[in-house]
Amino acid sequence: MLIKTRYFGEIDVDDQKIITFDNGLIGFEYLKKFTLIYNNESESSGTVTWLQSLDEPMVAFPALSPFYVMTDYNPIVEDEVLQPLGNLTEENVIILLTLSVPSDITKMSANLKAPLVINADTKKGCQI
Repeated sequence: MLIKTRYFGEIDVDDQKIITFDNGLIGFEYLKKFTLIYNNESESSGTVTWLQSLDEPMVAFPALSPFYVMTDYNPIVEDEVLQPLGNLTEENVIILLTLSVPSDITKMSANLKAPLVINADTKKGCQI
């Protein structure tokens, strides 16, 4: 699927890379389909990841692994919230924090209160 994006121009998104957030994101409940875009070819080595909306190509959220911010990050989440994602394991779970990047980059912050949880196997996600 070819999409035009605000930050990355036109990109081709493989159907296998589409992540569905059934409830959308906080403040963006109408956006359901996303993909992850990395700043380099080696997906695991980049620190900032972009959660790119496929429903609204002008919307992309910078995101970061919480373990760059807090090594012992372990949010308490009720099982019924995660149940729609399918069976989560250490191998298939992706946890990301959305970033707020103001014009003064020294005031950048990560949202520790509402992380994104994604099942890499089922391609389903939610924001807690």
